[in-house]
Amino acid sequence: MFDVGAPELLVLAVIAVILFGPEKLPEFARKAARLIRYVRTMAGSAQEQLSKELGPEFSDLDVRDLNPKTFIQKHLLDDVDPIVADVKKEIEDSTSVGRDAATDVTAAFEDVRDSAKTNGSVNGAAVARVLTPFDPDAT
Repeated sequence: MFDVGAPELLVLAVIAVILFGPEKLPEFARKAARLIRYVRTMAGSAQEQLSKELGPEFSDLDVRDLNPKTFIQKHLLDDVDPIVADVKKEIEDSTSVGRDAATDVTAAFEDVRDSAKTNGSVNGAAVARVLTPFDPDAT
């Protein structure tokens, strides 16, 4: 909620000591703690009263679910997660197929290069095998 880091907290503490003095600072800290406790108690009693007035059919109602962001995340995005997992798996599978094909082509090019080094010429069948990633006899 509040994005206060250690340096900001230190600056606030120094400002509080300067403004209120070291003798009044513990008193203000106690008052702030009492205020926070009062607000928490008031929020808890409001939540209990809301649950009591709505009745037993809304006993599993969580007040945090009334936040629009939480509501959308709970009811819409949870249904999308399995779909996203399936899409990720398909992408990984297709990537691995492409990686395997690239490995095969690289190996074929190395075969052509090696045969050219040993024979002094390029074998036409080896070049055709590199340029056609499918079986020419099957087509």
